[in-house]
Amino acid sequence: SVGADVNQKLFKGFATTVAVREGHLEILKILLKAGASQPACEEALLEASCHGQARLAELLMGSDLIRPHVAIHALVTACCRGFVEVVDTLMKCGVDATASHRELLRSSKPSLYTNVDCTALVAAVVSRQVSVVRLLLQSGGPTDIKVSLGAWSWDTTTGEEFRVGAGLAEPYAISWCAVEYFEDSGAILRMLLQHLPLETPHYGRTLLHHAVLCGSTGAVKVLLSCGANVECPVKTMKTEFRPIHMATRLGLSATLQSLIDSGCDLNSKTDSGDTALMICAKYKHEECLRVLTGAGADFGLVNISGQSASSIAGSNQWSRGFQQAVLDAIKVGRIPKSSNVSVLSPLMIVAETGDVEALKAVIGSGQFNLDHQNENGFSAVMVAALKGHVEAFRLLVYAGADVKLLNKSGETAITLSELNQNRDLFEKVMLELALEKGNRNAGGFYALHCAARYGDLDAVTLLTRRGYDVNVPDGDGYTPLMLAAREGHGPMCELLISHGANCDFKNAKGETALSLARKTVILKNDAEHVILNELA
Repeated sequence: SVGADVNQKLFKGFATTVAVREGHLEILKILLKAGASQPACEEALLEASCHGQARLAELLMGSDLIRPHVAIHALVTACCRGFVEVVDTLMKCGVDATASHRELLRSSKPSLYTNVDCTALVAAVVSRQVSVVRLLLQSGGPTDIKVSLGAWSWDTTTGEEFRVGAGLAEPYAISWCAVEYFEDSGAILRMLLQHLPLETPHYGRTLLHHAVLCGSTGAVKVLLSCGANVECPVKTMKTEFRPIHMATRLGLSATLQSLIDSGCDLNSKTDSGDTALMICAKYKHEECLRVLTGAGADFGLVNISGQSASSIAGSNQWSRGFQQAVLDAIKVGRIPKSSNVSVLSPLMIVAETGDVEALKAVIGSGQFNLDHQNENGFSAVMVAALKGHVEAFRLLVYAGADVKLLNKSGETAITLSELNQNRDLFEKVMLELALEKGNRNAGGFYALHCAARYGDLDAVTLLTRRGYDVNVPDGDGYTPLMLAAREGHGPMCELLISHGANCDFKNAKGETALSLARKTVILKNDAEHVILNELA
């Protein structure tokens, strides 16, 4: 009334802009009646769409000063920000929800910060605005639109994938956009799948393949719950693989678990015959290997080249990581499955590593023959002896492993243990076994001889009571008395003689108990005196 210019624009915009920003409906009405210009009203509408002012937006739309492209701009902006009431108001005022506008779309994962010509629905999907998407779909707008927002591309001949950057891949359906820009609850994707087909291919792939490629476990779960084919293959001129192979190759253990939970074939093969386990070994994905092991994937399979998961791990210098993943699975009660123990035997793996806890689990499962021999004739107890794993050796022999078996080089577990720096410890294990279980036929181990050499009077007394012959030579031609004499054990010599040990026995080297006793360099050699007294 005093002549103020309602269309004067300052650094904060028009007066209408400020009124909308602060939510002053009555002031905006006054400004409109006072002759607010078209630029002032359009700027105010955009401000309303940014701040969720639905009633003010309705008032501005009723001014008949808003041009269509500005109204569309306001609608897309409101969709990005999730202001459902503003979106609803604008559509009721006749704004075309199917029209496009160039808008700055932003996303942290996948990374996106670019201006794109998009519709309200696309803006809402990328911005993860569930309520807005629901409203737009209920309005009956078209969903068969193509979007150029993908970050992945792939060669349809080789199947090789390329991360090209958001917005640079080939245009795809809005449902693919919902997978790549997945909203955590999965509501947007579910709503779109009610209007769009689930299995429509895009350059030879389905939505499930794309969800795996994007590393979106949530999208994978939604798609599978909606009926996606978990075994749908990707076929190109050079390759063929399935979602489980993709997830394994990319090291996506959570996605892999979701596929397994949906009943995918753990042992399905690629065109080259590789299973998911083999792919794990190739790409050194330890956590995926644990998941597959726990699910019961078969370690006994080989590919077209005759390679197994174990041999692939070895050729990739990943044997230790491979073994550790298997051991970890065993320790939590998930015994690896192998349809061919000649290819891989869990028992042989734990014997080779000497992991006592894992070995207990494998033996306790009762699934494996303790005396199975590999292509070189080695059994688990032979491997434990060769590697010097005393406690693993103890577990195996007490569980009944046969130490008399021969490998292809004619070696037994006992002869292999004698090559180890821990040979004394292995001998003590065998002696304890003989004392506890009366194991007299131990394939090259002589319990009485061992006890005599150690000077263990109680052990010798027990063994002789069980009928052990004190005059039987061992594999090297030594009797128990000769070994006791060589070690200078006078009381032991006396005990053996009392049980009938022959002092005159001579081995192939011409040695006797007396000659061996005389070679012993100790301060007090009672053995020589005992033998001399007996000979006298």
